[in-house]
Amino acid sequence: MKVLFLGTAEFARPSLEALLASSHELMGVVTQPDRPRGRGQKMIPSPVKAIALKASLPIYQPEKVRDPAFLKILEALRPELMVVVAYGQILSPAVLAVPPRGCVNVHGSLLPKYRGAAPIARAILGGESRTGITTMFMDPGMDTGPILLTEETEIGEEDSAGSLQDRLSRIGAALLLRTLEGLERNTITPRPQDHSRASYAPKIEREEGRICWTDPARQVFNLIRAFDPFPGAFTRFSGRTLKLFRPRLMEREVKEPPGTVLEASGEGLRIAVPGGFLLVREIQAENRPRMGAAEFLRGNPLPGGVRLGEG
Repeated sequence: MKVLFLGTAEFARPSLEALLASSHELMGVVTQPDRPRGRGQKMIPSPVKAIALKASLPIYQPEKVRDPAFLKILEALRPELMVVVAYGQILSPAVLAVPPRGCVNVHGSLLPKYRGAAPIARAILGGESRTGITTMFMDPGMDTGPILLTEETEIGEEDSAGSLQDRLSRIGAALLLRTLEGLERNTITPRPQDHSRASYAPKIEREEGRICWTDPARQVFNLIRAFDPFPGAFTRFSGRTLKLFRPRLMEREVKEPPGTVLEASGEGLRIAVPGGFLLVREIQAENRPRMGAAEFLRGNPLPGGVRLGEG
């Protein structure tokens, strides 16, 4: 099939690479305009654009994909099908109508659960034990179109949003190729979503990462994993912000108040939470890189008994 790919974020990269290695005719890539990033605010291409440049694919970067001028470009390209993976803009009905075989989306949840911008982090935050990938035909709604294929995966205790995203992106790439093969052979029957079972995954906001140490132990545990790597779950100590990563949860009786550092060692910070303690193995201080507990404590000693979340 003649396929046009729309994607921007790192999550989309394996799907684009899979299409490049397939027998489909990849007509080009539509991705978000380059944005300034980092301390130097240099203009950096998206992960999808970087792959497209290496592959010498035509690249389109409209500010607004629904712009009438860009719609004319799409109509002139005449793709049979468009694949959309973590693109970052809502497609108008006019754009969705361009390819005669429709627009296929690769979404990072088991729809209709976790529709929206942050399904991976929200699934961890919601305490889910399983999630997955859904391919679907897009319609004008927010992740409401007919489901094509799904594949599940477990959310492990050691999973962060980052590690889960990496795994799901690879699953999504393989599922995308299976979906396109099934559509070519007419072996897939799209099925409508049960909208009564829908839940939503709005964009993650930085302030949501503030740790409330009196929350239940597993809720704090899930928060730290869900906000790793971005934007980072954080607490305050001695006038500074500390971001915490890679927790392990030990559910047992602890007498000390929530947020108390029970022990600080090279293994990690043991921090009291209601019903147990967390062993936090990586820490990031303000304006410093993320580092293991041993390295952090060499320059930032934390005696047992201090309480986080204060100051």
